[in-house]
Amino acid sequence: MEKPGGVLIAGAGPVGFITALGLARAGIPVTVIEAEEKINDSPRAAVYFPVTLEFLERLGIVDEAHAIGVQNDKLQIRYRDADEAYVLSPSVLRGDTRYPYQLHFGQNELAELVHRRLAGIPETEVRFNTRLVAIAQDSGGVTATARTPRGDAELRCDWLIGCDGGRSGVRKALNLSFDGHTWPERFVATNVRYDHFDRYGLGLANFFSHPVRWAVVAVVSRTGLWRVTYNEDGDCSDEEAIRRVPQRYAELFPDLGRYELVAVSPYRVHERISEKLRVGRVLLAGDAAHVCNPCGGMGLTTGLMDAQALIDALGAVIHGKAHESVLDFYADERRRVFLEVTTPAATEYRRLLGEKDPERRRRDRENLRHVTSHPEIMRQNMLSLFGTRGRPMLQ
Repeated sequence: MEKPGGVLIAGAGPVGFITALGLARAGIPVTVIEAEEKINDSPRAAVYFPVTLEFLERLGIVDEAHAIGVQNDKLQIRYRDADEAYVLSPSVLRGDTRYPYQLHFGQNELAELVHRRLAGIPETEVRFNTRLVAIAQDSGGVTATARTPRGDAELRCDWLIGCDGGRSGVRKALNLSFDGHTWPERFVATNVRYDHFDRYGLGLANFFSHPVRWAVVAVVSRTGLWRVTYNEDGDCSDEEAIRRVPQRYAELFPDLGRYELVAVSPYRVHERISEKLRVGRVLLAGDAAHVCNPCGGMGLTTGLMDAQALIDALGAVIHGKAHESVLDFYADERRRVFLEVTTPAATEYRRLLGEKDPERRRRDRENLRHVTSHPEIMRQNMLSLFGTRGRPMLQ
């Protein structure tokens, strides 16, 4: 039996790696295992809000994030059916944060950045092609069984954290329910290179609201890569969704011309949360704990706030500064935040994008006109969701 260190983390996504970095910086031995052979680079989350940038500063990687990201202080909400657009700007948070803007770059780039940083910290290790398949606990620790190309291995640790995504092997090994619902439509995330989105009046981040075919369009790299995510019919297969990409692009962007389609990822979208986020010495964070639709960027933001809270709580327990009961508080509070803040906000963003009722769409536009005309109201709305430095609502 191998003893990989004090904390074993399943999942080499941004939440797993960030949690590992925070614990490693606190002098805690950490091993990260990942079922896949490398970091997942499929189209996923790509926008980091001020509260997230403050957390990256605390971890000592905010400068590296700025070196690869695109800075943006505007979110445009464009109503395609009414030919109207409204701009929300985190720049109204000047005075509340050192980062009154969003930073755009792929979550795989964040994972890669942290992976490199972990390589320079003693008593840390990352193992790919290592899939967790079983868990056994006792009063002294956790024994995780992992499947590797060389056969099954038993890894002994003091604590185990599941950050292994919506299909979490850790959550399944604990026999925890994942309650909630699945959205009837499919989402299709695409990466594309195209130099002329400005001809459609687009900024660096855009909601295309429409009762039939909505989209979220945002730049995701300094190399001209854009993310276009849109809705697709619920009964459409992955293969058919991929074949339909040119048709959907033509609907969204008439007379688009030549473009380079880099990646396509159709997927089902869920609003679900695990019945528990702690079982003994095993904890859940990120998508392993809860999933929501990606509209508004609430999923990754909430997952990283899980990591921030877990670094503090588990770090204090390991160093003898807090009783284990603080981990129950972590589990209960993060469930509360998801149920009361994250999923309602994500659901409302999704509704705004695809609202079908004409009267409600009109009222939505009136509300946006009012908010964008009054910077202090816009500021209060943003503070209620993302909070101020050191006091994020999502925490």
